[in-house]
Amino acid sequence: MNLNLLIARRYFFSRKQKTVINIISWISLIGIAVSTAALIVVLSVYNGIGLLTQTLFNSFDPPLLVQPAQGKTFHTSDIPLAELGRLEGIEDISCIVEENAWITYRHNQAIVLLRGVDAAYPKVTGLDTLLYEGTYALKAAAQPQGAASEDVDENIYFLLFGAEVYYNLGIREASNVPVAVHIPKRGVALGLTMEQALNTAYAYPGGNFYIQQDIDNRYVVADISLVRQLMDYAPDECTSLALTLSPGAKDKQVKEQVRQLLGDHFTVKDRFEQQPIYYKVFRSERLGIFLILALIVLISTLNLVASLSLLILDKKRDIATLRSMGMLRSDIRRTFRIEGVMISIVGVVVGLVVGFLVCFLQQHFGIVKMGSGFIVSAFPVAMRAIDFLLTFLLVTAISTLSVFLSVRKTRYDHLTVS
Repeated sequence: MNLNLLIARRYFFSRKQKTVINIISWISLIGIAVSTAALIVVLSVYNGIGLLTQTLFNSFDPPLLVQPAQGKTFHTSDIPLAELGRLEGIEDISCIVEENAWITYRHNQAIVLLRGVDAAYPKVTGLDTLLYEGTYALKAAAQPQGAASEDVDENIYFLLFGAEVYYNLGIREASNVPVAVHIPKRGVALGLTMEQALNTAYAYPGGNFYIQQDIDNRYVVADISLVRQLMDYAPDECTSLALTLSPGAKDKQVKEQVRQLLGDHFTVKDRFEQQPIYYKVFRSERLGIFLILALIVLISTLNLVASLSLLILDKKRDIATLRSMGMLRSDIRRTFRIEGVMISIVGVVVGLVVGFLVCFLQQHFGIVKMGSGFIVSAFPVAMRAIDFLLTFLLVTAISTLSVFLSVRKTRYDHLTVS
């Protein structure tokens, strides 16, 4: 066995009576382990929250969204819609009409983003599974066969509200008071009365959904025919197409096929491009957290530097003996470097194991709760192998660099036996 490694291992695993130097070394090891475990736990929890938020966004945003490159609307009769549906990887297509609207309920009002959707919309999103109150019904059911004409009114519409819009308007479940929806008339100058300036329709509250704050505080979902009526659109006019993909289909390949089919007159956005601000902020926050925790790791390595300096002073008799036996200063430095690296690696490995155990327990038992009023009861956790690898490399690199710098600056010639 290498002599430097043998001496360093003896210093580290010495079974003799523990001194202050040994205690400081163990404190250094524990500090590195704790900071490593903290990195793993924080990154895993942040991954879990990000994955949960992304899942909620995915329940509202389709896998691919087709919009006109210029202008606001287009007619489905002007595009090869049937050919688009036959593309490999495309499973369902839903038409969407989206517009800002002013809605009033009793004495309350709000400016919302009204999204009109067709019957295929639940197939391209998971909105129908996220209703907190009510049922997914945007229009009165078709008149059953044999029923009297007055039994069902096919012109009754229902609205599904984002939770914050719902409660800010003061709507309560099973309300039979209609909501007024107002949209400015197209191509008409500002009128003297509301009837002259606005198209107005009435719909009943059908329920509300919890997805994500940016969605809950501004979106209202309605039947597409109601929104077309308010906007004076043609029956085949829409603002976007929502596409869902077949199981196993690759987003990038399907996206490129759709772009080639529709040409430059349309843009095709995946989920990341539909919510660019959120994903950029999420990545920036994650990077910021990683750098802050890296600074904590750097601070924890100061204990390691101090323990090595004290260890060198404590072993001055051994150093003098080794020097008299002909050991070079470079070999002595290498011995203490190995000692420091050994402490850091053991600390990192222990920290990774502890971090994994904490995350595992949180994943399966939900020990740390989030409290009431949240979508999930416990903090979500998502462990990723890349986080473990990056944490190992980061902590090992910082501690090793600190060890090399501290050992290099130490002089050994004056450490002689008194």
